[in-house]
Amino acid sequence: MTDSVDVLNMLKLVYTLYTLAVISLIGWFSLGVVNPEGKPNIVKSSIFYGYVGALITVGVAIHILTFNKIPWVEIDFKRSSITPTQVVNVTIEDHKFILPSPKIDIKCNEFVLFNVVSNDLTYGFGIFRQNSSMVTQMQVVPGSKNDLMWKFGKNGVYDLRSTEYSGPKGAHMFVKDVFEVSGCSEDDKHSQKGEVK
Repeated sequence: MTDSVDVLNMLKLVYTLYTLAVISLIGWFSLGVVNPEGKPNIVKSSIFYGYVGALITVGVAIHILTFNKIPWVEIDFKRSSITPTQVVNVTIEDHKFILPSPKIDIKCNEFVLFNVVSNDLTYGFGIFRQNSSMVTQMQVVPGSKNDLMWKFGKNGVYDLRSTEYSGPKGAHMFVKDVFEVSGCSEDDKHSQKGEVK
């Protein structure tokens, strides 16, 4: 499974190149309208609209080619046929996470279902690396089914924090080093114990 950090780095490159292509279109148009000789230099409309069409085609293709690389898409599409290996039940109440144990061990490449219940407010349930980058998250609404299916593909130690505003106390909803993933052939270099935040 592709890691969210890898996806983000790939998308940064792709969208930077795409943005530069769009900016070149604006520059090309501007140069055609403003000419040092005072006369507009009109580009043939077929060339101009062909370039615009190519940009649109590339933009749509980027989304079609990358949607399957986003880590949660495959899980969401196959959700009804996946049976989780592990279920982690979490309750949130009075701005506190109530966990089944202080440390939760998770095996590599096995599906985990995080079943989260809120007894009072809307909270967030976010799993974060040691460098504070997010792995995954969901909104937790009281009186609703709130569950998140996930599969970790790298060894690491992960923190838990709320990702929704739930009043001033919500800023302190943080549990350090609660999830430990092991059994993978690769380490999450951004989520190793002892890494400075």
